[in-house]
Amino acid sequence: MSSDSTPQSPKPRVAVVFGGRSSEHTISVLTAGAVLRAIDRDRYDVLPIGITTDGRWALTADDPERMALSGRELPTVAAIAEPGGGSVLLPVDPAGREVVYCEPGSVPKDLGDVDVVFPVLHGPYGEDGTLQGLLELSGVPYVGAGVLASAVGMDKEYMKRVFTSFGLPVGPYTVVRPREWAADPAAARKKIVDFASDHGWPVFVKPARAGSSMGITKVDGLAGLDEAIAEAQAHDPKIIVESLLSGREIECGVLEFEEGPRASVPAEIPPVSDHDFYDFEAKYLDSAEGIVPAPLTPEQTARVQELSVLAYEAVSCEGLVRADFFLTDDGEFVINEINTLPGFTPISMYPRMWQASGVTYPELIDRLIQAALRRSTGLR
Repeated sequence: MSSDSTPQSPKPRVAVVFGGRSSEHTISVLTAGAVLRAIDRDRYDVLPIGITTDGRWALTADDPERMALSGRELPTVAAIAEPGGGSVLLPVDPAGREVVYCEPGSVPKDLGDVDVVFPVLHGPYGEDGTLQGLLELSGVPYVGAGVLASAVGMDKEYMKRVFTSFGLPVGPYTVVRPREWAADPAAARKKIVDFASDHGWPVFVKPARAGSSMGITKVDGLAGLDEAIAEAQAHDPKIIVESLLSGREIECGVLEFEEGPRASVPAEIPPVSDHDFYDFEAKYLDSAEGIVPAPLTPEQTARVQELSVLAYEAVSCEGLVRADFFLTDDGEFVINEINTLPGFTPISMYPRMWQASGVTYPELIDRLIQAALRRSTGLR
């Protein structure tokens, strides 16, 4: 233990990066507000950095209340950015970690060093490996999955391919890539119709690389197919079509501890009244309630925890993952997807599962930051 005369090390400086260019921009702002409200200021200095929908890295006030949901109005980075149109620049030299703020016509302002980045960006251009690659080039540690795991975790097709190669059970699906659609839309549409004929209606038409249930449509027949395809393609030119799996929706969190990844108690998402499925409005605007812990047998709980950690390891994840499953009517677990940056407000399922497992929300944030600081950047 150090004596009183020994100089104390400065607190680690955490840059919380949020917002972004994806359709999940506002959800990211909500997440950032929750993280900023809960992060232990006695242990960490904090620098909030918002990315606008057009890609500008903006300096924002450290004011979580302005990042909260107001009625049904969702917050944006543009609404809370410092005036002047300035941009935040991350270090590009691994030898230094200085962050600089530049305003038009003004001398750049040094904002000091950053020890770790806490990205709370959902969707493309943040959760998909792009930001992670930038931080690797800069030599700055960051919370959560690396480049490969982030990219695989964002792309539902390749996620399922990796799961299959590791023996994890997945449901039937088909994919329509942008070049297929551009070359022959009729043939691409027929591919979907043939899939539905083989596996039955309804099907779910989804953007292949989006989250928060953005752009997803449950399609009961041919009449709604074209509209569903257009809705999915508005979020991602690559779409995935999945068959309906009858059963219960079960989720489980995975968190990195000093000795390795550990699974939380699972949760169940019950059917939501007035919604065909667990869509964006049900998740964020209509306060859908999950059941934590899920009413499962001890054997079922152990099985879904085992599969969740296996999914985490299969994709080479780090930090955190939420794994989503269907418990089918015949008693088998089928993995639907993972989220390498799941919803992270205190009422989101991932923090609630860990709360029920004995890890409070502030402790969850602390564990993620400490795990990031323990890891080296670069190949590992």
